[in-house]
Amino acid sequence: MVKTASTMLPLGTTAPHFSLINVDGTNVSLDDYADAKGLLVMFICNHCPFVIHIADELASLASEYIPQGIAVVGINSNDPTKHPADSPEQMVHEAEQRGYSFAYLFDENQEAAKAYQAACTPDFFLFNTEKNLVYRGQLDGSRPGNDTPVDGVDLRDAMDRVLKGLPQAEEQTPSIGCNIKWIEGAEPEYFDPSGTG
Repeated sequence: MVKTASTMLPLGTTAPHFSLINVDGTNVSLDDYADAKGLLVMFICNHCPFVIHIADELASLASEYIPQGIAVVGINSNDPTKHPADSPEQMVHEAEQRGYSFAYLFDENQEAAKAYQAACTPDFFLFNTEKNLVYRGQLDGSRPGNDTPVDGVDLRDAMDRVLKGLPQAEEQTPSIGCNIKWIEGAEPEYFDPSGTG
Protein backbone atom coordinates (compact mmCIF):
# COMPACT_ATOMS: atom_id res chain seq x y z
CA MET A 1 0.00 0.00 0.00
CA VAL A 2 1.51 3.32 -1.09
CA LYS A 3 1.05 6.07 1.47
CA THR A 4 0.37 9.77 0.94
CA ALA A 5 1.38 12.42 3.48
CA SER A 6 -0.37 15.64 4.41
CA THR A 7 0.77 18.75 2.53
CA MET A 8 1.08 20.49 5.92
CA LEU A 9 -0.81 23.68 5.08
CA PRO A 10 1.06 26.67 6.59
CA LEU A 11 0.25 27.40 10.22
CA GLY A 12 -1.72 30.61 10.65
CA THR A 13 -3.78 30.00 7.50
CA THR A 14 -7.35 31.23 7.91
CA ALA A 15 -9.90 28.42 7.64
CA PRO A 16 -11.10 28.30 4.02
CA HIS A 17 -14.84 28.66 3.56
CA PHE A 18 -16.98 25.62 2.83
CA SER A 19 -20.70 25.08 2.38
CA LEU A 20 -21.60 21.43 1.89
CA ILE A 21 -24.43 18.94 2.37
CA ASN A 22 -24.44 16.89 5.58
CA VAL A 23 -25.56 13.25 5.82
CA ASP A 24 -28.86 14.49 7.28
CA GLY A 25 -29.56 16.54 4.15
CA THR A 26 -28.90 19.94 5.73
CA ASN A 27 -26.38 22.46 4.47
CA VAL A 28 -23.42 23.09 6.78
CA SER A 29 -20.93 25.92 6.32
CA LEU A 30 -17.92 27.38 8.08
CA ASP A 31 -20.14 30.22 9.28
CA ASP A 32 -22.11 27.77 11.44
CA TYR A 33 -19.06 27.49 13.70
CA ALA A 34 -18.33 31.19 14.16
CA ASP A 35 -18.66 30.99 17.95
CA ALA A 36 -16.70 27.75 18.47
CA LYS A 37 -13.64 27.76 20.73
CA GLY A 38 -11.87 25.77 18.05
CA LEU A 39 -12.65 23.96 14.79
CA LEU A 40 -11.36 20.56 13.71
CA VAL A 41 -11.81 19.82 10.00
CA MET A 42 -11.10 16.18 9.12
CA PHE A 43 -10.86 14.88 5.56
CA ILE A 44 -12.02 11.29 5.88
CA CYS A 45 -13.98 8.71 3.89
CA ASN A 46 -15.64 5.33 4.31
CA HIS A 47 -13.38 2.81 2.58
CA CYS A 48 -9.80 3.89 3.35
CA PRO A 49 -8.06 1.39 5.66
CA PHE A 50 -6.27 4.26 7.43
CA VAL A 51 -9.62 5.85 8.31
CA ILE A 52 -11.26 2.53 9.22
CA HIS A 53 -8.32 1.93 11.59
CA ILE A 54 -9.12 5.09 13.59
CA ALA A 55 -12.85 5.63 12.95
CA ASP A 56 -13.98 4.56 16.41
CA GLU A 57 -11.46 6.92 18.00
CA LEU A 58 -12.73 9.78 15.81
CA ALA A 59 -16.24 9.11 17.10
CA SER A 60 -15.00 9.07 20.71
CA LEU A 61 -12.87 12.14 20.29
CA ALA A 62 -15.74 14.15 18.80
CA SER A 63 -18.15 13.10 21.55
CA GLU A 64 -15.64 14.30 24.15
CA TYR A 65 -14.54 17.59 22.62
CA ILE A 66 -17.73 18.92 21.01
CA PRO A 67 -19.29 19.50 24.48
CA GLN A 68 -16.13 21.42 25.44
CA GLY A 69 -16.61 23.85 22.56
CA ILE A 70 -14.46 22.37 19.79
CA ALA A 71 -16.52 22.09 16.61
CA VAL A 72 -15.76 18.95 14.59
CA VAL A 73 -16.50 18.43 10.90
CA GLY A 74 -15.76 15.45 8.67
CA ILE A 75 -15.49 15.99 4.91
CA ASN A 76 -15.46 13.25 2.27
CA SER A 77 -13.97 14.51 -1.00
CA ASN A 78 -13.45 11.17 -2.77
CA ASP A 79 -14.88 10.68 -6.25
CA PRO A 80 -17.67 8.11 -5.75
CA THR A 81 -17.94 7.26 -9.45
CA LYS A 82 -14.81 5.11 -9.08
CA HIS A 83 -15.19 4.49 -5.35
CA PRO A 84 -18.89 3.80 -4.73
CA ALA A 85 -18.18 2.89 -1.09
CA ASP A 86 -17.64 6.62 -0.57
CA SER A 87 -20.99 7.69 -2.05
CA PRO A 88 -23.25 10.06 -0.08
CA GLU A 89 -25.66 7.18 0.51
CA GLN A 90 -22.91 5.08 2.05
CA MET A 91 -21.79 8.07 4.13
CA VAL A 92 -25.21 8.03 5.85
CA HIS A 93 -24.72 4.39 6.82
CA GLU A 94 -21.14 5.04 7.92
CA ALA A 95 -22.14 7.91 10.19
CA GLU A 96 -24.90 5.84 11.76
CA GLN A 97 -22.74 2.73 12.17
CA ARG A 98 -19.83 4.64 13.71
CA GLY A 99 -21.99 6.88 15.87
CA TYR A 100 -20.50 10.06 14.45
CA SER A 101 -21.81 13.07 16.39
CA PHE A 102 -20.17 15.51 13.97
CA ALA A 103 -21.38 16.77 10.61
CA TYR A 104 -20.15 14.45 7.84
CA LEU A 105 -20.16 16.43 4.61
CA PHE A 106 -19.85 15.45 0.96
CA ASP A 107 -17.46 17.60 -1.12
CA GLU A 108 -18.86 16.69 -4.53
CA ASN A 109 -16.76 19.07 -6.63
CA GLN A 110 -13.69 18.61 -4.39
CA GLU A 111 -13.33 22.38 -3.96
CA ALA A 112 -13.12 22.13 -0.17
CA ALA A 113 -10.29 19.59 -0.36
CA LYS A 114 -8.38 21.85 -2.74
CA ALA A 115 -8.98 24.93 -0.59
CA TYR A 116 -7.51 23.12 2.42
CA GLN A 117 -4.80 21.48 0.28
CA ALA A 118 -5.98 18.16 1.69
CA ALA A 119 -3.98 15.27 0.30
CA CYS A 120 -4.86 12.13 2.21
CA THR A 121 -7.48 10.37 4.28
CA PRO A 122 -7.30 11.09 7.11
CA ASP A 123 -6.01 14.68 7.00
CA PHE A 124 -6.61 16.89 10.06
CA PHE A 125 -6.78 20.68 10.32
CA LEU A 126 -7.29 22.32 13.73
CA PHE A 127 -8.13 26.01 13.97
CA ASN A 128 -8.31 28.25 17.03
CA THR A 129 -11.23 30.47 17.99
CA GLU A 130 -10.09 33.09 15.44
CA LYS A 131 -10.15 30.29 12.80
CA ASN A 132 -6.40 30.40 12.28
CA LEU A 133 -4.65 27.08 11.66
CA VAL A 134 -2.69 25.94 14.72
CA TYR A 135 -2.26 22.21 14.07
CA ARG A 136 -2.13 20.00 10.99
CA GLY A 137 -0.76 16.60 11.66
CA GLN A 138 -1.47 13.07 12.69
CA LEU A 139 -4.13 11.78 15.08
CA ASP A 140 -1.45 9.64 16.73
CA GLY A 141 1.35 7.27 15.71
CA SER A 142 -0.93 4.32 15.03
CA ARG A 143 -1.19 2.96 11.51
CA PRO A 144 -2.80 -0.20 10.13
CA GLY A 145 -0.44 -3.06 10.92
CA ASN A 146 1.68 -1.39 13.60
CA ASP A 147 1.28 -2.06 17.29
CA THR A 148 0.88 1.56 18.40
CA PRO A 149 -2.44 2.08 20.20
CA VAL A 150 -5.13 4.25 18.62
CA ASP A 151 -5.45 6.85 21.37
CA GLY A 152 -5.51 10.16 19.47
CA VAL A 153 -2.72 11.48 21.69
CA ASP A 154 -1.31 14.04 19.23
CA LEU A 155 -4.62 15.55 18.19
CA ARG A 156 -6.05 15.45 21.71
CA ASP A 157 -3.02 17.37 22.99
CA ALA A 158 -3.48 19.96 20.25
CA MET A 159 -7.18 20.42 21.09
CA ASP A 160 -6.43 20.67 24.81
CA ARG A 161 -3.93 23.43 24.02
CA VAL A 162 -6.56 25.31 22.00
CA LEU A 163 -9.03 25.09 24.87
CA LYS A 164 -6.41 26.31 27.37
CA GLY A 165 -5.04 29.04 25.11
CA LEU A 166 -1.59 27.46 25.10
CA PRO A 167 0.91 27.45 22.21
CA GLN A 168 1.11 24.30 20.13
CA ALA A 169 3.99 21.85 20.04
CA GLU A 170 6.61 23.03 17.56
CA GLU A 171 7.02 19.58 16.03
CA GLN A 172 3.94 18.38 14.15
CA THR A 173 4.06 14.98 12.44
CA PRO A 174 2.21 14.80 9.11
CA SER A 175 -0.84 12.59 8.84
CA ILE A 176 -0.43 9.59 6.55
CA GLY A 177 -3.13 7.81 4.57
CA CYS A 178 -4.54 6.99 1.18
CA ASN A 179 -4.57 9.82 -1.32
CA ILE A 180 -7.84 11.62 -1.91
CA LYS A 181 -9.49 10.03 -4.95
CA TRP A 182 -9.54 12.99 -7.32
CA ILE A 183 -11.89 13.35 -10.25
CA GLU A 184 -9.89 12.29 -13.28
CA GLY A 185 -8.40 15.30 -15.04
CA ALA A 186 -9.18 17.64 -12.13
CA GLU A 187 -6.30 16.76 -9.80
CA PRO A 188 -4.78 19.71 -7.90
CA GLU A 189 -1.27 20.91 -8.64
CA TYR A 190 0.02 19.54 -5.34
CA PHE A 191 -1.20 15.99 -6.09
CA ASP A 192 1.63 13.45 -6.28
CA PRO A 193 0.49 10.55 -8.46
CA SER A 194 3.22 8.32 -7.00
CA GLY A 195 1.35 8.33 -3.69
CA THR A 196 -1.81 6.41 -4.52
CA GLY A 197 -2.52 4.36 -1.42
